[in-house]
Amino acid sequence: MSEHFDIAIIGAGIVGASVAAGLGATHKVAIVEMEAQAGFHTTGRSAAIWIRNYGPADVRVLTGLSYDFYQNPPADIGTDTLAIGREILYLSPSDQTAALDALIGQDLGVEEISLTKAKELCPAIIDGYAVRAGLESDGFDMDVAALHQFYLRRARAAGGVLLLRHRAGRIERRNGMWEVETSGGAVITAPVVINAAGAWGDEVANIAGLPGIGLVPCRRTAAIIDPGPYNVEHWPLVQSAGHDWYARTEARTKLMVTPCDETPDVPHDVQPDELDIAIGIDRMQQALDIVVRRVEHSWAGLRTFTPDRSLAFGFDAALPGFFWCVGQGGYGIQTAPAAGALVTAMVRGEDPGAAGSIIAAIDPMRFR
Repeated sequence: MSEHFDIAIIGAGIVGASVAAGLGATHKVAIVEMEAQAGFHTTGRSAAIWIRNYGPADVRVLTGLSYDFYQNPPADIGTDTLAIGREILYLSPSDQTAALDALIGQDLGVEEISLTKAKELCPAIIDGYAVRAGLESDGFDMDVAALHQFYLRRARAAGGVLLLRHRAGRIERRNGMWEVETSGGAVITAPVVINAAGAWGDEVANIAGLPGIGLVPCRRTAAIIDPGPYNVEHWPLVQSAGHDWYARTEARTKLMVTPCDETPDVPHDVQPDELDIAIGIDRMQQALDIVVRRVEHSWAGLRTFTPDRSLAFGFDAALPGFFWCVGQGGYGIQTAPAAGALVTAMVRGEDPGAAGSIIAAIDPMRFR
């Protein structure tokens, strides 16, 4: 296959898919994905909860701008449960009160509540663990698979092409065009390449003859446990104010537990570490009276950060037509609607609206 496109997107995760859906209305788009399944490494392993107060300032802007999409999705979204409300309960031991104050101080909906109220929301809380508590009321579970497939459908309906099992092996600028040659034998030409390769973002840039920006893939581990006699279906997500563990309802009757680990790693099909699983369960058990007899399932995913942990969206100054769209960390799903719209506007040279306030802060050239 050798074909010309207006845009070649490297990576079919949530951000690549959302950008393809946005640009597909005006551009012929190809999405090049090395795996047999779109979103295999990160999108498909998301904890899938929208938290307004999560992440750095630029992320919080895009998270807030994505709220209306989730609450009022397009008619063809493919699910009746794109967003299901789930409160976020922050528990503060004595050494994490500053972290709770910082959350409340962001003035984005975290309110202090009594420990009595906290225990009404989560009866398993052990007396004495927390000295204070906070509650964020507008969080919600997200149907990640439905959202991801919605974007891929939109892209294909607009004439876009998704190339699975096509790893980019050569990315070269020739005669004003990018050539992307893949392991599947395809040669894609396009004036613009969008690097949405997640943990592989620096590797993609290097293949294109550009220096990386210092991306750091970090392992995040999660385990599924049986909460015993507790009915957890309507529990809030429960976490420490310092974000060193959290537990959230999974499949109505189970709990997902994580130590909120961010262990630097390399781009690969990351697997859970037994020690991290044990640490997460231990931290949870210091706060919640839950006996864990066995781990029913565990997994790990990569959350990829820039050196300053903010996003990196924008054109590379060294070579024309190479657009960075990386560094989403663990925020890619909850920011996807606004992030896709922002990148679409930036590539088209249009006014991005309210999201334009963060463009200077997320310029990838700040690392050069």
